Amino acid sequence: MKKLKLGVLLTVLCLMLFSCASGNPYAKVDNRVSRGKYREGLELIEKDKKKLYRDKDAILYYLDTGMLNHYDLEYRRSTELLQAGERAIEAAYTKSITMEIGTYLLNDTTQEYAGEDYEDVFINTFNALNYYHENELEDAMVEIRRMNNKLQFLSSKYGIIVDNMQKKALENSAEIPPNQAAGKTTFTNSALARYLGMLFYRGNGNYDDARIDRDQIKVAFANAPSVYTYPLPHSLDGELNIPEGKARFNVIGFSGSAPVKEEETLRIFIPNARYIKIALPVLVFRPSAVNRITVRFDSGESFSLELLEDIEAIAKETFKGRANLAYLKSVIRGTVKGVTSSVLDAGSERTEGGTALVLGILSLGTQIFAEASEKADLRISRYFPAKAYVGGITLDPGIYSYTITYYSDNRVVDSLRQENVEIRAGGLNLAEAVCLK
Repeated sequence: MKKLKLGVLLTVLCLMLFSCASGNPYAKVDNRVSRGKYREGLELIEKDKKKLYRDKDAILYYLDTGMLNHYDLEYRRSTELLQAGERAIEAAYTKSITMEIGTYLLNDTTQEYAGEDYEDVFINTFNALNYYHENELEDAMVEIRRMNNKLQFLSSKYGIIVDNMQKKALENSAEIPPNQAAGKTTFTNSALARYLGMLFYRGNGNYDDARIDRDQIKVAFANAPSVYTYPLPHSLDGELNIPEGKARFNVIGFSGSAPVKEEETLRIFIPNARYIKIALPVLVFRPSAVNRITVRFDSGESFSLELLEDIEAIAKETFKGRANLAYLKSVIRGTVKGVTSSVLDAGSERTEGGTALVLGILSLGTQIFAEASEKADLRISRYFPAKAYVGGITLDPGIYSYTITYYSDNRVVDSLRQENVEIRAGGLNLAEAVCLK
């Protein structure tokens, strides 16, 4: 009983020593970004780069700065950064397939950040938009095809990793039950990717492939009802029915900020007054003030944008696989550390004198180390949007000025003004707006 009380006391002291409230190191950057001051946000990141991003966080740096450059209309620089992030994510995944169980014995934060699946997928969305804005439509279409290929791969992406981890766990005498849910997702088709594909094909005059992607939007909604919980945009069918001599104008409006992570802690008690600590990352949505977006022309025409892609819902769906993987890894780590502590404790019971004391202290120290070292990996990029709204209108070709307005009910949250924009017949006229509030 005295040993148990001492263990509890030391564990509490350990928690006090290793726990500290560091706050949000990105607060200043977030503040600038929420007000649309993307260049200032980038300058703050570069100023505090070493504090915000460790060497193992290179992917986070590429994603954050790549997205902010996109919002700042620096499309070529955005592409360079996002493609660097994409290559690093691919390399990290390849490396993870062959990782030994020993690499997981501290916690996931000691490893290179490998990117969330939704981040990897939506890299291609914004690279496609980068290329479109640079009048490189063929390259934009390549990005959409890459995105679709990644989505098809998601359902089996983690199977090899799970198998390897379970094999290594058994080799370490850690009896880990198979986790059939690990790594699986039902999300394999993005309405936003298909929408962009439809627009790009239409812009190239390829209406047959445009119809295929238009129909695939409907398939995406039908096959993932837990993600697409809202109706199809009403403007969808009008996208391929443009009268001769008329022009079609489309808008994509991004709003809100994608989720961040928080830690959830579980403890599983095992014999000899020991327990396994499991620290898991959970996604936390960031509230957005925006619930309505309109486009109004100075000439009187207007239309509302409709929700097409709930990116934060997709982040949640694709996170399921990685969350199950994190659970499995945490159990393996806890079991290995718990076995070590129990062996040392048993040794102290079988011996006497100084040896027993040393083994007892080592046993207790091992449990304290397990408590302190088990931390959830809370790394995630911060500047992907939460939602994508779309809409379109058929107009006479000409020069137009318009305002895109973001609302919270009837209150104006933000607006984007564009003047003297040429809207042409027979081509793609696509505008993009962003409000991360």
